[in-house]
Amino acid sequence: MRAPFTAVLGRRARLRWVHLILGGALLMPYWLLGTLVVAPLVGRPGMFTGSLAVQFGAYGVALPLAAVTALFPPARPMSVAVARTLCGVPPERFADGPAKSRAARARTAGWVALHVGLGGLVSGASLALPPFAVSVMALPFSAALRESEIGRFWSLDQRWLVYGGMPAGLAMLAALAVAAAGAGALLARQAPLLLGPTPADRLAAAERRAAELAVRNRLARELHDSVGHALSAVTLQAGAARKVLDKDPDFVREALAAIEETTRRTVGELDAVLGLLRQGEDDGELPGPGLEALDALFATTGRHVSPVVRGGDVAGVPDAVSREAYRIVQEGLANAARHASGEPVSVTVVRGEDALEITMENPLPARPPVTRPGGGRGLRGIGERARLLGGTAEARPVDGTWRLAARLPLGGGDR
Repeated sequence: MRAPFTAVLGRRARLRWVHLILGGALLMPYWLLGTLVVAPLVGRPGMFTGSLAVQFGAYGVALPLAAVTALFPPARPMSVAVARTLCGVPPERFADGPAKSRAARARTAGWVALHVGLGGLVSGASLALPPFAVSVMALPFSAALRESEIGRFWSLDQRWLVYGGMPAGLAMLAALAVAAAGAGALLARQAPLLLGPTPADRLAAAERRAAELAVRNRLARELHDSVGHALSAVTLQAGAARKVLDKDPDFVREALAAIEETTRRTVGELDAVLGLLRQGEDDGELPGPGLEALDALFATTGRHVSPVVRGGDVAGVPDAVSREAYRIVQEGLANAARHASGEPVSVTVVRGEDALEITMENPLPARPPVTRPGGGRGLRGIGERARLLGGTAEARPVDGTWRLAARLPLGGGDR
């Protein structure tokens, strides 16, 4: 007994009933407009009339009017907000945002027509039936009611109603509750179909998730390259300083200054990237140094780096190319520090007419570096940076040296 009672008068059923009554309230302006159209056609002028022909004719006019107004994009978010709260449907089954495609707008129009159509019927019954049912239940106890104008208007003076008024009234109220619960359940079943995501919505959501994932990967790559290089440089400088601590105090001071500068710069870059993560920004522009910061990078790496920059003013390189080039050099130096610590590294950056070329060489270590799985790390991250700009990158042994070569089109910053 409890399950049927809960299905008809439980909290969920009551919320759906409220949802239907809201639909009836939304129908009223359209229904009143419909009476102005229908009443003169049936010879019953006036907005308020007891003619069933006028009332149901206005109802038939009101539904398409409501559906037409639901074709505007903002109609879906408003319908979803109400249905999500009152229909008892899991929130993830609804679409987010305005309806932009033709199919989404048509579904929203169908939902609004269904909502206000059922809501109008249930609201009308909810207003009219309870007083009538209470009057019927009171017939056995009130002769004055049976003989009143209201009693004669509703034909409540019939003998069978006098004896069966109580069960008849209760049956009417029960029928109203069952009808409202059934209408609410019908709306709940149709809500995911009419207010759920269309294929276009799913595609847009997938594109948004892909864009968010790409930004997170780029941020992860920035963190890896920046922090990884800093740790490698600090380790290298600290190890070299420890070896000559008693023999070369000047070098130890230089190493400590380089460690200080590296950590200070890395903390700044880390704060900038974490700031983006906290704000959830996705403007396509990640913070970070460019080619203008190469001198500082070489200075903090150590004496074993031999840089050569030629081919014009690198300050004129597009920002995106400049940042990616800096990160490629930074990652190349970090790899050299990890796999060929203390060996000389030559870095050549050449700006051509249409591309920036980077070449880094160091003596081949005993065990060549390997590309580790996962994007945005090590040599794989260098390749991803180059491909994002439409360029190329490769790292391989050549004549006893380990060579990293990257070519970045200068137009890649427009991608």
